[in-house]
Order: sequence, then C-alpha cells, then structure tokens
Amino acid sequence: MATKLAADCIFCKIVRGEIPSVKLLETTNSFAFLDIGPISEGHALVIPKYHAEKMHELPDEFLADAMPVAKKIATALGAENYNILQNNGRLAHQEVPHVHFHVIPKPNEAEGLTIGWPAKKADSERLKELASKLKL
Repeated sequence: MATKLAADCIFCKIVRGEIPSVKLLETTNSFAFLDIGPISEGHALVIPKYHAEKMHELPDEFLADAMPVAKKIATALGAENYNILQNNGRLAHQEVPHVHFHVIPKPNEAEGLTIGWPAKKADSERLKELASKLKL
C-alpha cells in the first residue's frame, strides 16, 4: 500500500521534511526521530508513513514495519530497561492524532516513563463471556 500523508498533520509534515527533526532511521513505511520533549535521554518516536489516527486504522504492513524499527532504536540506545508506548485517542493520552510509538529508555526510577496500574480483580465467568463475545 502506498504512503498516505495528511496536509495538516504535524507528523506527516515531519515525514515530508516540512518541519525539521533529528532523524534516526527511515524505511519505506516508517520514520523515526528523537522526541523534542523527551522524558529521558534517547526518547524517540517511530511514526508510520501513513496517516491514521488510531492503530486499528493503520494498514498491517505499516504496523509490521514499526516494531523492528523500535527494536533497532532500543538496541542502539543500549538501554537495559525501556518502554514502548502507543496510545489511541485523547482519553488514552494520545496528543498527536497520528499513530506513533514512543521508545523511552528507563535508566533509573526518576527518569523515563512512570505509570500507575490500577488493576482490579477479574471475575473468571465475566472473562469467559467477554472472550466469547470477541470471537477472535
């Protein structure tokens, strides 16, 4: 599938070279660069060269290309601990409406991504019902 970029999207403008970035890697389907608002040194973004707001809207070949690019960045950083983060929708903390993956080194407790995980006890019968409804 061909690249699809939007005229008014900041990440599409970065891919086209209309907005400067510190590029790390570019493939046919992905573009990776250092984040200008990093939460740790080496914080990078991997963006598909296809404008889609949410991951489920992205063609599989663009999605399949992004993870090897993220892996190459994580390996090059030499980070023992890191997060790969991808958010879908404003409520889920997506700031730019273009699919993107953060590669965030976690060098210590103070730097990098901090998350709370408000886990709840699951009802096993409810889990079975949900799995049945999803029919994957």
